[in-house]
Amino acid sequence: MPLVFRTLLFGFVTLLVVVLIIDDIAEVEEETANTGHSKKMNLQKLLPKPHRKAAAHMDPTALTRLRIDVNHHRPSYNHTAKLSSNNWTFNKTLSNLIRKSILRFFDPERDISILKGTLKPGDIIHYVFDRHSTTNISENLYRLLPTISPMKNQHHRRCAIVGNSGILLNSSCGPEIDSHDFVIRCNLAPVEEYSRDVGRRTNLVTMNPSVVQRAFMDLVSEEWRDRFLQRLQSLSGSVLWIPAFMAKGGEERVEWALRLILLHTVDVRTAFPSLRLLHAVRGYWLTNNVHIKRPTTGLLMYTMATRFCEEIHLYGFWPFALDPQGKPVKYHYYDTLKYEYTSSSSPHTMPLEFRTLSTLHRQGALRLHTGTCDAERRPQRELQSK
Repeated sequence: MPLVFRTLLFGFVTLLVVVLIIDDIAEVEEETANTGHSKKMNLQKLLPKPHRKAAAHMDPTALTRLRIDVNHHRPSYNHTAKLSSNNWTFNKTLSNLIRKSILRFFDPERDISILKGTLKPGDIIHYVFDRHSTTNISENLYRLLPTISPMKNQHHRRCAIVGNSGILLNSSCGPEIDSHDFVIRCNLAPVEEYSRDVGRRTNLVTMNPSVVQRAFMDLVSEEWRDRFLQRLQSLSGSVLWIPAFMAKGGEERVEWALRLILLHTVDVRTAFPSLRLLHAVRGYWLTNNVHIKRPTTGLLMYTMATRFCEEIHLYGFWPFALDPQGKPVKYHYYDTLKYEYTSSSSPHTMPLEFRTLSTLHRQGALRLHTGTCDAERRPQRELQSK
């Protein structure tokens, strides 16, 4: 075979491989569940390059320390969750290394929201997970875009991120959660009637467009509109984080929410994540050998919180149908929704994310609370190390 032909063939194959890798990054939702079996993707060249200063001061072993074994693809609560919170010690050095490493991919303070100066009404936006579909920036959305980052210059010593797993029920963790300097919640989960277990304090809460449909019946009646409005009004100055540009189908629900906020002058600080955020977060975890498909809201919030929180505590993170004692656990603490955690059709890889967070818990980078917060009852449910 002539040398010139072999050279051209090699160049073509190389180009094809690069195109396939880029397509994998852009089309997250089409990725199959077996991505993490053997493929270790090098995304360094495809993601934003680190600033030279950050790279110069980065511990070269930082990423290696974070890598975990993800070859065990059959999660079990008996084997995955051998944690001990009683003997947990915060590892500030590792926490700082993680923060610096994440900053090489994106800046949560900046990417937490698109700012008003970057868009104008009528601008066309391509959805993050559906690039062939577009939406327009409405007048209402433009009015609610922040002029500066809602997290600008913020730094908190202790933060709580509250997931929505039924593991929180009967945990008595409410007061402990509320004692944190900054509390992040997910998808407008109700708090008042569950405050003993989940607390009330909210500084930032996410709201996927699907929440309007699932939790507030698409605002089909005056009663449901009132319930939704009351939930928004209860936020009292909190940041309301709305991923409005992720996938087609939620634009009407976003617009309904924005109209209510403007009509009733609801005291919230709206934020709309940057278009690069999801891929940057996924790129960070893939580089650390954590082969997630699409990051869950909980993992997104943890990754971003490293920017403005020194010590991070996680509650309500439990992607298993049974607790450590074998008792059933609701998917959400507040409803009867069912979910297949290990389904290949799911856009998320929750058990894998949990194992990753468990590893970081054992290393002291974060604290994962999976038992009760009542000191007298803690030994009955707190997970023990081997």
